[in-house]
Amino acid sequence: MTEQNTRTRTRSRAAEQEQETEDEGLACPECSGQLINDEEHGETVCNDCGLVVEEDSVDRGPEWRAFDAQEKNQKSRVGAPTTNTMHDKGLSTNIDWRDKDAYGNSLGSRQREKMQRLRKWNERFRTRDSKERNLKQALGEIDRMASALGLPSNVRETASVIYRRALNEDLLPGRSIEGVSTACVYAAARQAGVPRSLDEIAEVSRVEKNEVARTYRYVVRELGLEVQPADPESYVPRFASGLGLSDESEHRARKLLQNAKEKGVHSGKSPVGLAAAAVYAAALLTNEKTTQAAVSEVADISEVTIRNRYHELLEAEESLGLA
Repeated sequence: MTEQNTRTRTRSRAAEQEQETEDEGLACPECSGQLINDEEHGETVCNDCGLVVEEDSVDRGPEWRAFDAQEKNQKSRVGAPTTNTMHDKGLSTNIDWRDKDAYGNSLGSRQREKMQRLRKWNERFRTRDSKERNLKQALGEIDRMASALGLPSNVRETASVIYRRALNEDLLPGRSIEGVSTACVYAAARQAGVPRSLDEIAEVSRVEKNEVARTYRYVVRELGLEVQPADPESYVPRFASGLGLSDESEHRARKLLQNAKEKGVHSGKSPVGLAAAAVYAAALLTNEKTTQAAVSEVADISEVTIRNRYHELLEAEESLGLA
């Protein structure tokens, strides 16, 4: 028992000495003041008395300087960040299709043949099984449709993640790759608050509108995605921009839709039709020239629907005594 106590006391003294050594290293040896690192001059200086405790310290940063973000990106030696929009998350090697060296000079015939063989084997290694080939084709489709619809990069990332989940949970058997890809783009756009109508989605897709709607409902149900009902107001900025309307008209259209929600007119109605009618009505109320045909072309919806929703919106506003 006495021997055990002796060992404990010895360890305590060693710990105290070690702590004292660390404290001395962090404090000024002259005035026990706080030490700070001056990275610009490579020195460790006392904040109280100004004593230089250490100099010529190693600078572990880059040896180059950059004065703006563009210059920093050009001089950076790291690769692009990982992304879900590529089947291998962008971690594999890419061999350029142009037969030129680093100086822009054309390669000889033997070098071109060698590069062609390397490209072929590199492509085979990148897609080693059917699952990776499936993912590569689907993510290519997602990127193509998102570009055609003008969707931002965060929507493409979300759509790619949704498709990966569907693939991992075996939701694809019996359904086309294009159909599931389109449904993922539609769901991701609605989740991000930049929805596109089913007609717009079907126009850039390689599958029919009915199959897109059916696959979308299936994917949302099986994956438990939280997708809010489409808000007509989210379509207003795009339609107003396409028609060249002012901010005043856009604000007026939003007000019309808010009044319609208050009266319950929006229930059971197409959000695209309501948004198109609100934009048309707002343009007339703010004395800006536009036609039902122009709104119909921008919103990709019939003029009859615009007229019907237009009257309903104005009646809702009149009933609130705001017109």
